[in-house]
Amino acid sequence: MAGLNSSSNLVELHDVSVTQDEHVVIRSVNLSIVPGEFIYLIGKTGSGKSSLLRALYADLPLASGRGMVCGHDLSTIHRKNVHILRRDLGIVFQDFSLLHDRSAEENLAFVLRATGWSETTAIHQRIQTCLEAVGLGTKGYKMPHTLSGGEQQRLSIARALLNEPPLIVADEPTGNLDPETTEGILVLLHELAQDNRSVIMATHDHEAFKRHPGRVLQCIDGQVSSFDTVPG
Repeated sequence: MAGLNSSSNLVELHDVSVTQDEHVVIRSVNLSIVPGEFIYLIGKTGSGKSSLLRALYADLPLASGRGMVCGHDLSTIHRKNVHILRRDLGIVFQDFSLLHDRSAEENLAFVLRATGWSETTAIHQRIQTCLEAVGLGTKGYKMPHTLSGGEQQRLSIARALLNEPPLIVADEPTGNLDPETTEGILVLLHELAQDNRSVIMATHDHEAFKRHPGRVLQCIDGQVSSFDTVPG
């Protein structure tokens, strides 16, 4: 990790603005995330939630301001070196974004090899560890289409854990799941937000605040307001 230690903030945004197709979608954002936090990012569709998350993993560039994510200066990240930042991030999408022509294990192996892993035994051990961490320890041989929606999301979370990232960015990870499955994914994500790892999750599920504690950030018209921890 570039310049990150256990006492560092995982995210530091100072007066950040983000544009998309020449339109300002995020403006004047100041945000710090410390290790061990669980953060809910809420707001209406089009309020800037996804754009803020995309800025954190450098899918959208900063138009102005300064940003550090997991020790990486966002102003120095571009298409050719973005993989360096994303080794220190776990990204979980609403639509799972799995490779459907490969088994669960092969999905994870593809990511490990793409991020520099080459030793077969180490790859196998890391895959098994991550599958067990999300409750899929016996399902590595299965193809994604044979897994339930909740299992597919657990597989995508296992993928996010592969390189032991200090920050997981989850964009509406329960948006396509039923309430019972949603609860299981929320419990899993909260279990992952401890010690030196944090989770920031965009969600429309405001009931989640009542069941699980977390800090709340609210996007309103491209600006972000922060609230104290919401009790479970």
